[in-house]
Amino acid sequence: MKKSIKLGNHELSIETGKIAKQANGSVIVNYADTTLLVTATCSKQASENRSFFPLSVEYREKFYASGRIPGGFFKREARPSEHEIIASRLTDRPIRPLFPSDFFHETQVLINVLSYDGTVKPDILGTIGASAALSISDIPWDGPVASVRVGRINGDFIINPNDEQLSESDMEVIVSGTSDSILMVEGSANFISEDDFLSSVQYAHEVIKDIINELIDPMVKELGKDKIVYEKEIPMDVDLVKLIDSKINGKISELNKPKAKKERYDDVDNFLSTILEDFKEDYPDDLSSIKGYINDKISDDLRNQTLDGKRADGRDFKTVRKIDIESSVLNRTHGSCLFTRGETQSIVVTTLGNKKDEQMIDDLKGLSYNNLMLHYNFPPYSVGEVRRMMGVSRREVGHGNLALRAIKPAMPDSENFPYTVRLVSEITESNGSSSMATVCGSTLALMDAGVPIKSPIAGIAMGLIMENKDRYAILTDILGTEDHLGDMDFKVAGSDEGITAIQMDLKIDGLPIDILKEALDQAKEGRLHILNEMSKCLSEPRKKLSEHAPKMLMTTIPVDKIGMVIGPGGKNIKAICADYECDLNIEEDGKCVVSGQDQDKLEDVIALLDNYSFEPEVNKIYEGKVVKIMDFGAFVKIAPDVDGLVHISEIQKERTNKVEDVLKMGDSVKVKLLKVDDKGRLSLSIKAVGDEK
Repeated sequence: MKKSIKLGNHELSIETGKIAKQANGSVIVNYADTTLLVTATCSKQASENRSFFPLSVEYREKFYASGRIPGGFFKREARPSEHEIIASRLTDRPIRPLFPSDFFHETQVLINVLSYDGTVKPDILGTIGASAALSISDIPWDGPVASVRVGRINGDFIINPNDEQLSESDMEVIVSGTSDSILMVEGSANFISEDDFLSSVQYAHEVIKDIINELIDPMVKELGKDKIVYEKEIPMDVDLVKLIDSKINGKISELNKPKAKKERYDDVDNFLSTILEDFKEDYPDDLSSIKGYINDKISDDLRNQTLDGKRADGRDFKTVRKIDIESSVLNRTHGSCLFTRGETQSIVVTTLGNKKDEQMIDDLKGLSYNNLMLHYNFPPYSVGEVRRMMGVSRREVGHGNLALRAIKPAMPDSENFPYTVRLVSEITESNGSSSMATVCGSTLALMDAGVPIKSPIAGIAMGLIMENKDRYAILTDILGTEDHLGDMDFKVAGSDEGITAIQMDLKIDGLPIDILKEALDQAKEGRLHILNEMSKCLSEPRKKLSEHAPKMLMTTIPVDKIGMVIGPGGKNIKAICADYECDLNIEEDGKCVVSGQDQDKLEDVIALLDNYSFEPEVNKIYEGKVVKIMDFGAFVKIAPDVDGLVHISEIQKERTNKVEDVLKMGDSVKVKLLKVDDKGRLSLSIKAVGDEK
């Protein structure tokens, strides 16, 4: 069976019943000549560990999809790239909230890009495919959802723009949702307003409705399987509930009084331990359920207290926690900052490098190079835990990518600032939105390093606790506890001029547009406050780069002289790098970037390179070197590929019998250019220099 609709400039189709028929649900998604296979499978038995829903979403791009063979030593796709991890998260986040809360069968969604034509990024097609595969399967799921990417050129919105269009667009916003509500927003922008962002979301949602109503829903009606009957959790015995209530009534609110994170968690742990001790002997098999019941009661009470105006740490809805900032905290780094907001803290370090430090990316599109990197690390001690240090987690990749998108629009153009920049955020404490602390710390670390950013960027995390449209609380600068029990995680980053990055995840069925607008306005107020606090530490980039950073200078040589500078087998360029203790990179357009630690030597290299753009001027004096001696005079080189003749009569005022009596090979002399004949030959004079004195 195959269904299709027109989406943007191409036809979007979903086909099922042909491939991967042993999965619970499988579809082939086609858009132009891009093809994805998406499967959804679940285990027959529920997981024994029911503390979380065991869902895994894996997005993979096969190099054969674009007719390429992987680079490097191994010619097989290995672990997922950061791009693939981020694409997996883009599907995971909107589909996860729609599974039943009591469904614990291990579930896996696999998204494989089989064919890629470069028309659009295939990540959003993966979400549409996952939605279709789950919807027609027998896996319990309250979908469908759809996802679209929105760009804007000259004020006009574009659905699923290609790479060329994205390069001209002032925004890239990915929106996922059901036909009734928005579930997730992920995007970056070039300092857009809050109203423009809202308009893009509303525009995207209309397209999402079309995909669901015209494409996925008809498939479900015709082919949808009956959902499996799974073992539901047995409600606790009524008498046990009454007994628990009798022991905790009147004690919960005391636990939720405003206090620091550690004190709150310690109080809750001690309280639970005391209560569970009373039930250990008579209800040994129900301890997990008892603990879950009490935790729910604690969360419900805190939600109600918050709605009444009493937040977990005593703040009102709009107040940002106390901010402390210290720059230049690490002596040998190029730039550093310690950013602390409440109980969330990040050390961010800037490192500057040259062209060879760029990150090489090998993907479906081919080789590309990235000169801006942001790496986010979340060690277990930051939340007072002990756990094994494995690889980089998906959460770390996602948070780092969000902060990177926030900072990128403020970075200087590479033409004016040719450095490769790496930012590393080490989260040393965490209690709410360490990714936004990373954004703030990154701005300050960049300015501390002397990077001429266009404007400072700050980020803030917003929360929502909503009982109904008339009783809700929008929370500025949320705590970890508020994130856990709340209904929205909404992160907004930008300057005082507009938004540069945004990420929103909802845990409820829908969010009225007026509440979303209110949240955006409140986020702007908080962002401006944080920017003001940041300016008290550094209001602008430092005037000079760190003394420990590599120095870098630029110039341009004629394209037809590139080969001459490089020399046979790279002989000339290697000699320059060795003689002047530098790195020299020459691009195809003749742009030269030289880097090193010694400023004087770099300036000498620039002077040497500028000689390749040499245009001789009559009557001007040049420093040259004798390169050839003849009976009638000597040839003097005044530029790498420019030499002229000093006739024997122009060597000195006195008569010169033999050139060798006055000049030797390799002598450095000053010469004056007398004339350039119609064949481009230069006539030079040494004695005329003396006449100038």
